[in-house]
Amino acid sequence: MRGLYLVTPDWDDTDRLLAVTDTALMAGAALVQYRHKGASPALRAEQGSALLALCREHGRPLVINDHIDLCRDLDADGVHLGGTDAPVAEARALLGPDKIVGASCYGELTLAEQARQAGASYVAFGGFYPSPVKKYTFVTPPEIVDVWRERVSLPMVVIGGMTPENAAPLVGRGAAMVAAITSVYAADDPAAAVRAFCALFRS
Repeated sequence: MRGLYLVTPDWDDTDRLLAVTDTALMAGAALVQYRHKGASPALRAEQGSALLALCREHGRPLVINDHIDLCRDLDADGVHLGGTDAPVAEARALLGPDKIVGASCYGELTLAEQARQAGASYVAFGGFYPSPVKKYTFVTPPEIVDVWRERVSLPMVVIGGMTPENAAPLVGRGAAMVAAITSVYAADDPAAAVRAFCALFRS
């Protein structure tokens, strides 16, 4: 796991969502997480299915935020779980050994270690910077990336207000992936934004 971890915005317009995601995948996004906190079950199923087909075309994984049942129904590549979602161990037991299971660990190394022991494929730390989408009540210190990299080989994703510029030092410290929503989906040129993120992993 390495590169740009693309997280979808809360868009009800499926055609628009697919168009920008397709552009991002063509530009080099490594993984897509389908996240739409306000979607109805029907819309979630529609968008999840369409995004999975798109990701299959590009040969990239699709991870479903929160909804283990949707992941199973679609046979998506995995799930991402937040602090109030199902436990990692439960997701791993339900999905089997081959699916991706990611866990939000915020700024807590203890949560990350618990997730690793429960079978997580990666851990996500953040938010590092103010985000227009996710309202964090804390700031994650960049030093957490150093500590985790020195302790454990499990990949880490960094999230929270990411731009190519402010993500660069975190990638330099050893972050395997950078998660972005607004910096891609709200960009005037989403492809250029993706290429700028991808360049961080080539330097």
